[in-house]
Amino acid sequence: MVAVLYESTVRHNRTVPFKYGFAHRTYYWLVDIDNLPRLRWWMRPVISFPRDLRAQLGLTSDRVFLLTQAKVFGHVFNPISIYWCFKADQTLENVVAEVHNTYGGQHRYWLTPKEDGLLRTSKSFYVSPFFEVDGEYQMRLPLPEELLRLRISLTRAGGRPFRASLTGHAVPMTAPKVLRFMVSAMLVAARIRYHGVRLYLRGLPVVPRPRRKAA
Repeated sequence: MVAVLYESTVRHNRTVPFKYGFAHRTYYWLVDIDNLPRLRWWMRPVISFPRDLRAQLGLTSDRVFLLTQAKVFGHVFNPISIYWCFKADQTLENVVAEVHNTYGGQHRYWLTPKEDGLLRTSKSFYVSPFFEVDGEYQMRLPLPEELLRLRISLTRAGGRPFRASLTGHAVPMTAPKVLRFMVSAMLVAARIRYHGVRLYLRGLPVVPRPRRKAA
């Protein structure tokens, strides 16, 4: 598989204590971690992908696909990256959702595929300063082909206070598309902070970040 570039839209919607949502255009890459793309000459000085991921994550599956944003000038902020891990018979073995926050932390949720396609896991990582670390994530994360359609919701007793989606379609790797992708990738963290400030100014209480345990 060669790399696939998706022109995408990320959407966030919260429902408590008031409704707030946004949508931003962005770009994601789908790559085979054992066969990373050899980019065209004009992309190579600027765009790069993480390497040695098998060793870093301890992956033993026969084939692993990664949906992520590439590094631009050596930097990237990925709110979420998804790994699809396949056995030799092409059976999906695991799905790994790797989540980052703007404080430099990261967490990987190792998910077991289900027949109905719905993946569930308890929330155990501090992402937003406006949400407690509790509840359950429900995710639909099918491996994208021509279309990209991922959905995540946070569920708690009494409802779903948060929903997110990442949708898009495959596009050719033309210079204009890649240039727009580079600009979009560099704005991700700034956009997240912008919406955080807006929520804070609307009076949403801040949930303190858990302290790291001493080693």
